[in-house]
Amino acid sequence: MHRIDLPTDEATVRALKCGDLVEVHGVMVTGRDVAHAYLFKELRPEFVELLEGRFIYHCGPVVRKAKGGWEVTSAGPTTSTREEPYQAKIIQDYGLRGVIGKGGMGQGTLEALKACGAVYLSAVGGAGAVAASSVKKVRAVHMLEEFGVPDAFWELEVDGFPAIVTMDSRGESLHRKVREASEIEFEKLLKR
Repeated sequence: MHRIDLPTDEATVRALKCGDLVEVHGVMVTGRDVAHAYLFKELRPEFVELLEGRFIYHCGPVVRKAKGGWEVTSAGPTTSTREEPYQAKIIQDYGLRGVIGKGGMGQGTLEALKACGAVYLSAVGGAGAVAASSVKKVRAVHMLEEFGVPDAFWELEVDGFPAIVTMDSRGESLHRKVREASEIEFEKLLKR
């Protein structure tokens, strides 16, 4: 198990490889379609400061008001491929060291991970309450009024958020390997 403290540096992330189990500690930021489109459209300096050295989490958390702040009740990952048109540029422009989501991403993102020294981590889908248990605090929320709860940028302070490296900075992708192996097996079945 690898412990990653955010913000982190390029050397730490480049040492990770596909299949490594990771526990994330520190502040990560959520962002879905609307947030990615916003960051992609033009460089937002205030978000460079927020995202540099951190991970962006493809998640629309379920939150409720509690004790003068917010409480996260569910924080499961959303499907990452929706962010493929934006992700490579955002990794590069904002100094991200990682992306967390489910389902993997495409070749453009894989190339950006390799070039910039970042990783893609898969979180367990369907276990939003378990993921939320590692969220210790909502540090801040940005663009809530403009984007709404699921699409706002949530700064989540996490302690031991579990994930697995499925795309690394060496250009390896477990998603690609599984797809290729599945295609071979599918062809074998068709020939029967």
